[in-house]
Amino acid sequence: MKIKILLAVLLFLLFKSIVGQQPMQLVFSAQKNSQHIQLDSILIENISQGGDTTLFSPDTILVLDYIIGVTNAQSVETKDFNISQNYPNPIVGKSNFFIRMPKKGNIRIVVCDLTGRELLHYSSTLDQGKHSFLFIPGSENFYLLTAQVNSFRKTIKMINRPSHNSNAQNCKLEYVGKKDIVPRYKSSNSKDDFVFNLGDLLIYTAYSDSGHRKISDSPTLSQIYTFQYSGIPCPGMPYVTDIEGNVYNTVRIGTQCWMKENLKTTTYKDGTPIPNVPDTSWSYITEGAYVWYDNNISWRYAYGALYNWYACVDTNGLCPEGWHVPSDDDWEILHSFQYLSGDELKSCRQVNYWYHGMCNTSVHPRWEENNLHHGYDNYGFTGLPGGTRFADGTFQQLGYYSYWWTSSEWYTGEEGMFWYLYIISNQLGSWYYSKNFGFSMRCLRNLNNLE
Repeated sequence: MKIKILLAVLLFLLFKSIVGQQPMQLVFSAQKNSQHIQLDSILIENISQGGDTTLFSPDTILVLDYIIGVTNAQSVETKDFNISQNYPNPIVGKSNFFIRMPKKGNIRIVVCDLTGRELLHYSSTLDQGKHSFLFIPGSENFYLLTAQVNSFRKTIKMINRPSHNSNAQNCKLEYVGKKDIVPRYKSSNSKDDFVFNLGDLLIYTAYSDSGHRKISDSPTLSQIYTFQYSGIPCPGMPYVTDIEGNVYNTVRIGTQCWMKENLKTTTYKDGTPIPNVPDTSWSYITEGAYVWYDNNISWRYAYGALYNWYACVDTNGLCPEGWHVPSDDDWEILHSFQYLSGDELKSCRQVNYWYHGMCNTSVHPRWEENNLHHGYDNYGFTGLPGGTRFADGTFQQLGYYSYWWTSSEWYTGEEGMFWYLYIISNQLGSWYYSKNFGFSMRCLRNLNNLE
């Protein structure tokens, strides 16, 4: 009996957590040479399920409303429940939206700002059919409006353009009445058809006057993405895609073509899975393996994966077709280019950055605070401190060290060689450690002579 009660309580808590799931917010921005730049639009593509949607300036926030684990979303009671995008959007003074009820029932509407602070709520019983509402904004620039019937929710994002004489009035919501016909408003892109489930691979393409950049990720939580426009993309190849569909921007430095981001593939280029080894067997294996920092996949987008040296030289191929794991000599060529320093290769993203702008951030990925050394990212390499997994299996130094394996061995053949950036140093250095350490990886294009 006690076991049945315990199971019932656990199921209730699980259901409660599912229903209470907050919409995921994906925020996009861009910077060039440490300064914020304006984006024209962002294309979001769902590679896992197909479909896409586009954000147009000044709208740079995508709200993904989802409920984990609910399998009867298309039941008779809920399949026709929907909320239209408000019109006009951006709002000029006031805006209308419609809610479609599949049958008579209770509805709750909540309006929040982007911090999740509730600004107003509305509860009522509505008949079956389509119902019109009027929304009058206050002084906020963005609003999230969520309508819920039973355990099913829909969220829309509303953009406000406060006039120069707008005051700090509270926003208002008014019920207009039941409508038999809903007007067909023009829309450049409807987000109602954009389907998303946790784990889906998304590709974001940002467009601006400085060109376009790509980022790929499988978001599981609200996330801030920053498109980097520093550096010169590789000729004819501004980005490269690995076998899993992860996209990496490229940068030309001298006669070399590098990835701008750390590798995050979990599959060799021939389709062979790379073993994930989160346990203590990491210390003595002699085959390729990877982990996420602290065995937490949420670090995947920010810093990529950590690989042992064996994965870097595996004959199945770690880097995408046409790219390779750079040797110690390859890194030496980069190091020798115009006698560049470590700070010139570091991303400028840092806690309490001495300069202004988006570089001053506590949001990952970033460097920890340091009063003497700051990243300038003069060439667009965007070095970020992904930390390490030691040979004994422990994780350390996230935010402090960038380590990248090479394909070269130390002369004894017992250790692998790597290059590094350190928070308290201006040095781009090289050293050697046990092949069972877990380091980041940057791939180099096979054709290095780009002159």
